Amino acid sequence: MKFEHSWRMPAEWALHQCCWIAWPCREATFHGRFEEAKTDVAAVARSIASAEKVKLLVRETDFEEATQLCGPTVKFVKFELSDSWTRDSGPSFVLNKLHELAGVDWYFNAYGSLPLQEDGSPVSDPEFANDQTLAKRILESEKIFRLVAPLVLEGGSIHVNGSGTLLTTEQCLLSRNSGKTQLEIEGLLSEFLGISKTIWLGEGLQDDETNGHVDNLACFVKERVVLALNCEDSNDPNYELLKDNLRRLRLATDAQGRLLEVFTINQPAAAFRRNGDRLSQSYLNFYLANGAVICPAFGYSTEDEAALEQLKCLFSNRRVIQVPISNLIHGGGGIHCITQQQPFGRNRVNHKTF
Repeated sequence: MKFEHSWRMPAEWALHQCCWIAWPCREATFHGRFEEAKTDVAAVARSIASAEKVKLLVRETDFEEATQLCGPTVKFVKFELSDSWTRDSGPSFVLNKLHELAGVDWYFNAYGSLPLQEDGSPVSDPEFANDQTLAKRILESEKIFRLVAPLVLEGGSIHVNGSGTLLTTEQCLLSRNSGKTQLEIEGLLSEFLGISKTIWLGEGLQDDETNGHVDNLACFVKERVVLALNCEDSNDPNYELLKDNLRRLRLATDAQGRLLEVFTINQPAAAFRRNGDRLSQSYLNFYLANGAVICPAFGYSTEDEAALEQLKCLFSNRRVIQVPISNLIHGGGGIHCITQQQPFGRNRVNHKTF
C-alpha cells in the first residue's frame, strides 16, 4: 500500500486538539466496582479538561448521569459503545508533512479473545461490535482521513517518541498477530506510524488482561528518555519480567542510533480482585495533557506521594495532577487506557478512506 504522503504518529507530549474518553457502560468489566469506576472516570475527565478539550463518548441512556458527574467543562458526544477503553479501540492519530490529520483504524479482537480469519482480521462479535467499529465511527463523525491498517493492535500496546521509535511487547503484539512475522509487523508500524525502530520488550504484568500492554511497563518522557516500571522484591512474580524489560531498554538504541536514558518508578504494593486476580497497577499509566500530567493514585499514601514527587521532577515544566483510580483499575486499565489524544492538524477538504 502506498500513500500520497508519509504518516507519523506524534509523541504524546505534542500539542493536542482534544482528548477522547468513553463513559463506562459494561458492568462486567469492572468486577463489582461499576458505579464507583464512573466516579473515577469523571474525575479523570475533569482533570484533563482543566488543561485541554475533552470529548467524552456516552450512550444516550447514560447521558444524564455522565453530565451530572463530569460537569460543564467536558463536551459530550452521544455514541453507541461496547466498552470504555478508548485508547485501545479508538483511532491512533497521525500527521503527514503537510500537517494533515488522519486516524489509523486497527483491527480489534477483544484483547485476543476473538479468532482471526485467513486474512488476519478478527471475526465480528455482537458483544464487541461497537468496539470493532469505534475508530471508523469517530473518524467519520469528525470527517478525519481514515487509514485502515491490516494489523491487530490496541493503542495501549504501543508508545512512540514522535521521531521514529516505538515501544511494544512480544507478549502482546506477536500473540495478537500469530499469522505475521515480527518483521512484517514492524513493516506495518513503519507504514502507518512512521516507525523506523521498534524496541521489543518481553512480558507484561501478572494477570494483565491485555496480555502485556506496554503502557503499564514503559513510556517515553522525552525523545530518548524512557520511564520504566520497576520491582525490588525478588519474590514478586513481576520481578524477573520487569528486570528483563529494564535490561532490554538499557541495551536499546532509538531510531537515530542513540542509547536511551532510562529512569525507573516502582510498582505499588500488590492488590487483588475478589477472584484472586492481581490488579495491573502502574504509576506510569498516566496521560500527558497540554501542560499537565494526569497520573494515578491507588490509595497507598506513601507510595502515591513518592510517585507524585518523582513525576514532578521528570515533568518539571508541567502541572502534575494525581487522581484516585482505585475503582477504575478493577476494570483492568488505568488513566492512559481510557484516553486517546488527538494532535493538532488540519482535516482534508474531502473525507477519504484508504
